[in-house]
Amino acid sequence: MTLTSRLATRADVDVLRALMDRAIAELLPGFLSDEQVRASAAIMGLDTQLIDDGTYFVIESDGVPAGCGGWSRRATLYGGDHAASRDSALLDPAHDPARVRAMYTDPAYKRRGVGRMILELCERAAADEGFTRLELMATLAGEPLYRSYGFAEVERTEDARGGAPVPIVRMRRDITS
Repeated sequence: MTLTSRLATRADVDVLRALMDRAIAELLPGFLSDEQVRASAAIMGLDTQLIDDGTYFVIESDGVPAGCGGWSRRATLYGGDHAASRDSALLDPAHDPARVRAMYTDPAYKRRGVGRMILELCERAAADEGFTRLELMATLAGEPLYRSYGFAEVERTEDARGGAPVPIVRMRRDITS
């Protein structure tokens, strides 16, 4: 299997949202209750600002979307278009970490390097813009990948905006490139 990457476009939105729905429905149940999985779907999702900013990637295997994710130079740490907490203020690379955002792997491609590829792309792109650190908000399902990539826990918290408290982990990593 050969993975390729490209920047997402607005034409990808429907396919990406379907991929995200599959990832949430199939990859989170081993870590969360059914109620928390449903709440996760209300909290997470695609932030199309990332597509508009040219910082959101689609990973493909033979032209089939296998995953997606990106990074941001904006203040929002997590949440999709529907999140009221979105903040489009630009970050200062001299002081702020770039945000890794909205990473999802299609369940058919889990544990095949999709997530690591997204992280490598994000790290390179953020470094090219002068950022020296990355930050993200991890689900419990994503935490092992981020730890293996060198992210360290900053804090554990919960987000109950979706109707049930969903545990999430704020993590940070220095850019090494």
